[in-house]
Amino acid sequence: MGAWDLLLTGLVILFGLCGVLLPGVPGSWLVWAAILWWALKDPRPVAWGVLVGTTVVLFLSQVVRWTLPSRRPRAGGADGADGRVLAYAGAGAFLGFVLVPVLGAAPGFVAGVYACERMRLGRHGEAVAATRTVMRSGGWGVLTELFTCLLITAAWLGAVFWG
Repeated sequence: MGAWDLLLTGLVILFGLCGVLLPGVPGSWLVWAAILWWALKDPRPVAWGVLVGTTVVLFLSQVVRWTLPSRRPRAGGADGADGRVLAYAGAGAFLGFVLVPVLGAAPGFVAGVYACERMRLGRHGEAVAATRTVMRSGGWGVLTELFTCLLITAAWLGAVFWG
């Protein structure tokens, strides 16, 4: 598999990760499609193993998401700032995932929501209440999908570099 194919796969995965945070973009499906394309272009057993693992993990993630509230997170009365909240949450999840491998994504996501709300509201107590509202109104579903896509991305990167 050539460098351009890997670059294209990585860009589609990155777009899928961003798509998890954007309404109307099928983020997890883009990540899965990129892995499928990569596995078809690189017929090594490790590529097919990552594809099978990706499919199973995404299916389990969807089952978990169906049990959670179905609404997209609204920044607890944040006057249309939910896009900013999701951007902060996504950045926090990514930083958490990198700084504390795998497990850091969840606290990073919540910390990103809190940081955005703290900047918007200015007070700790109000920011904590707004963070709880965001997480209850759909934040857990977005976190589940984003965490799954980050795991898949890590598996793909591991297979590319060490597989």
